Amino acid sequence: MRVPIAHQLPKEEVRRRLRERSHEIASFVPGGMADVKTDWPHEDRMDLSVRAMGQGIDGRVLIEDHEVVFEVDLPPALSFVEPMIAGAIRDKGRKLLAPK
Repeated sequence: MRVPIAHQLPKEEVRRRLRERSHEIASFVPGGMADVKTDWPHEDRMDLSVRAMGQGIDGRVLIEDHEVVFEVDLPPALSFVEPMIAGAIRDKGRKLLAPK
């Protein structure tokens, strides 16, 4: 699943905000019991590993010139909730990019 979010920020600012706020991602998962691990294999890519309620979902955040793309490896068993997850990613992703 790909969820693009448009932005008007320099890439450096997007990187800074994502690095500073990546710890907030766990609070976006309902129940507040998520374990989120992030890694930066490249300056324009943040890898995510989210574990909650016995399930795991991996993904990536790709920083592009005019959008940030959240790519989530959604298991087939959860494909029916894809629209809800995409909406939540759009909402929470905008909050990660917003000024504090």
